[in-house]
Amino acid sequence: MPHLILSAISTELGLGLTIAALVILLVVAYIFFSYFRLYIQCKLTRAGIGFMDLLSMTFKKIPVNMLVQSKIMAVKADLTEEQGITVDALCSHHLAGGNVSVVIRSLIAARKAKIVKLSFIEAMAIDRAGRNVLESVQTSVYPKVIDCPSPSSGKKTLDAVAKDGIQLRVKARVTVRSNLQQLIGGASEETIMARVGEGIVSAIGSVDTYSKVLENPDLISRTVLAKNLDSQTAFEIVSIDIADIDVGTNIGARLQADQAEADMRVARARAEGRRAMAVAAEQEQIAAIAESEAELVKAEATVPESIAAALNSGRLSIMDYYRIRNIQADTKMRTSFSTTVTDHPAVDAGDN
Repeated sequence: MPHLILSAISTELGLGLTIAALVILLVVAYIFFSYFRLYIQCKLTRAGIGFMDLLSMTFKKIPVNMLVQSKIMAVKADLTEEQGITVDALCSHHLAGGNVSVVIRSLIAARKAKIVKLSFIEAMAIDRAGRNVLESVQTSVYPKVIDCPSPSSGKKTLDAVAKDGIQLRVKARVTVRSNLQQLIGGASEETIMARVGEGIVSAIGSVDTYSKVLENPDLISRTVLAKNLDSQTAFEIVSIDIADIDVGTNIGARLQADQAEADMRVARARAEGRRAMAVAAEQEQIAAIAESEAELVKAEATVPESIAAALNSGRLSIMDYYRIRNIQADTKMRTSFSTTVTDHPAVDAGDN
C-alpha cells in the first residue's frame, strides 16, 4: 500500500515537471521566434543590440521595432557610439518623453548637409524642449522665406513715413535659417517679424525724402541688416528683400492741416472767452448806471420836500421858487434842443 502511494506521488510529480518544462519551453520558443528576426537583423547590420537588450526594452514598454530601426539608421549613417548614441541613451531618451526616430533622422540630415553642426546631446535637448529638431535642421539646410508683415496679422503692408511727410507702404520677404545653438530659449518667428517691421519703419523714417527710398530700396535692407535683429533668437537672418513699395498719402500735410484747425479752434475759444468777459463787463456797467439812476431818482424825490420845508420856514420866497422853475425849464429846453441837433446833424447843416 505505501508503495502504491509513493508511485502515484512520483507519477504526479513527474507529470507536473513535464508540464512546467513544456510551458517554459513554449515561452522560450515564443520569445525566441518573436525576436529572432530583429536579433538577426541587429547582428547583420552590426547595430550592437543583443537578445537581452530586446527583452529589456519589452519589459520597459519601449517600442522595440522603432528603436531597432533608429539604431540601424544611426549605424548605417556612420553615427558611432563614441558620439554617445548607445542603446541605453536611446532608451533613456524615449522614456524621458523624447522622439528617438526624429532625433536620429535629424542627426543624419545634419551629417549629410556638412554645414550644420549638431551633436547627439544637443539634438536630445532640443527634442526634449519641445522643438522639432528635424524641421530645424531642414530649415538650416534649406532657408525659409517669411513674408513681412505676416498674412495672419491681417495687415497687407508696413506703413512708414519719411521726414518729408510722405507715407510709404512696404512689403518685405525675410529669408531665415535655424540657429541650432540658440534654438532652446531663443525667440520665435514672431519676434523676427516684429523686429524687422520695426527696423523697416525706422529706416524709412530716417530718410529725408521718400524718393531716396524709391530710388534705392536696398537702402532699407542694408540698414535693417546692420542692426543685428536676429540676436537671442532661434533664427539667423540671411537676407531681407523689399518685394514692393507703394506711395501712400501725405501724412505731413494732413498733420499740418489738423494742427492748423486745432490752432483755429483754440483761437476761437480764446476770442469767445474775451467776448464773454467784455459782455460781462458791459452788463456790470449797465447795472452800475441803473444803480446810479436809481440813486438820482431817490435824490430828486427829496427836492420837493426840501422846497416845501424852505417855503414853510420862510427861507425861500415864492419869487425865488418861480425863478428856480424858470431856470429848470430853460435847462430842459436847452437839453432837448442839443439832443435834437445831435440826432439830426444833416438837417441842421442844411438849415444853416
